[in-house]
Amino acid sequence: MTMIHCILFGPARPAIESLRPVLYRIAYAWCHDAALADDLVQDSLSKAWTQRAQLREAAALKAWAVAIMHRCWMDHLRARRDFDNVDDWEDTLESADDTPEACYNREQVIACVRAAVAQLPMGQRQVLSLVDLEEFGYAEVARILDIPVGTVMSRLSRARASLKIIMDRVMQQAADRPALRRVK
Repeated sequence: MTMIHCILFGPARPAIESLRPVLYRIAYAWCHDAALADDLVQDSLSKAWTQRAQLREAAALKAWAVAIMHRCWMDHLRARRDFDNVDDWEDTLESADDTPEACYNREQVIACVRAAVAQLPMGQRQVLSLVDLEEFGYAEVARILDIPVGTVMSRLSRARASLKIIMDRVMQQAADRPALRRVK
């Protein structure tokens, strides 16, 4: 890092900016809308940059930035007064090693899991994405969402149980459909 860069931006800018992919994954898991996730991340990074003096421990940077994004998300929801989810998006998985059938099956499973997660209440969805996808500890999630640790644990337990019920129902529906046969 050059001397001018340190004077103008300080050493915190690269560390804060490096959180963009993590913040985007979390934002996207929360809102299921690529444009909104981009906006949330940009707003969060901007606020993190302007509030960087408030960060007390460098090791807590990730949790601190996610907490800022959580507040941005809550502000967005309050402004909208509507909690509908946007589920119509595709995730492209490309691999030279996979067959088209394997890619299609994997995309179906991913779409089913994402649809199931989208059906969870917002609090459960947030806790599930932070603990299971981003591997935050319960105490960190409690600080990020500003809720007690016990609430984190109970929401996570209910989210996992609900997700299992939803996925069981989806799998049963898939099993009831007639299977396609390969014809040579």
